Amino acid sequence: MDTLQTIENSLQDLLSSSIKLLPALLSAIVILLLTRYAAGVVRQLSTQLGQRTIRSRSLQLLLSKTSYVAAWAIGILTASIVAFPGLRLGDVIATLGLSSVAIGFAFQDIFKNFLAGILLLVQEPFRIGDQIVVGNYEGTVERIDIRTTKIRTYTGERVLLPNSEVFTSAVQVRTAFDTRRTDLAVGVDYNTSLPEATAVLKRTISEVVGVRSEPAPEIDLVSFGDSSIDLIVRYWTAPEQQEVRRVQTRAIMAIKKAFDRAEICIPYPIRTLYFYNQQHYNDYLPTKNNSKDMISGLQRS
Repeated sequence: MDTLQTIENSLQDLLSSSIKLLPALLSAIVILLLTRYAAGVVRQLSTQLGQRTIRSRSLQLLLSKTSYVAAWAIGILTASIVAFPGLRLGDVIATLGLSSVAIGFAFQDIFKNFLAGILLLVQEPFRIGDQIVVGNYEGTVERIDIRTTKIRTYTGERVLLPNSEVFTSAVQVRTAFDTRRTDLAVGVDYNTSLPEATAVLKRTISEVVGVRSEPAPEIDLVSFGDSSIDLIVRYWTAPEQQEVRRVQTRAIMAIKKAFDRAEICIPYPIRTLYFYNQQHYNDYLPTKNNSKDMISGLQRS
């Protein structure tokens, strides 16, 4: 009977404590709901403020994310204090300090990507809208989130790259400058006058729509090929991949048309093939000539 009485008293105490905590728990839930709304408002206001005061799109995004996370942190901390009246701010900080090591080990990849994302947004090695190459992936930067960098490939696919990988890898920014050079290889016949060929190429490439006049196009003689003398046409365009591709198509068509007009030949690769009877040249099978030579040698001896 004493044991049952003890259990009953414990349950009554637990029930009374729950009833006492119920208003505080409801208040904490209300605070979290209000925090969700307030965090959205804070993010919207910080985004508008960033657009008015900050030119960099990356820093605008960083300000918006930082404000949003800070609003949620304040709301969760307030809800915890309201739900547990005996909990003080010092206790919360001490608890976070003790658990930081365990949390760090458990979420080290998340924290690593988060810090790398902040550094990418602050340092701006590339910006939103830049076309970059990271490893085997190439495309346009759409967004830098807390964990990943989103790029859209030229074939219309989305690639999510971890921020830490982007931060520690070599990144090729194709749109970092206003112009970008393309090297177009072309070959001419050995009977072609090289001064005439270079003059035709330079005049033709300068007239192609999209080719910049500064820096000026250049024509370089690079090697004696198997069936042609090889040249490189170097010209500058806008850096975007779509413009580079379109200008290169126009350049190839214009060069072919100009060479046809000037009767300059772009030769095909030439190969010479020899056919023979392999058995006739077998070192291990004596041929008729070899037999006659051996007989003549014996007779002379």
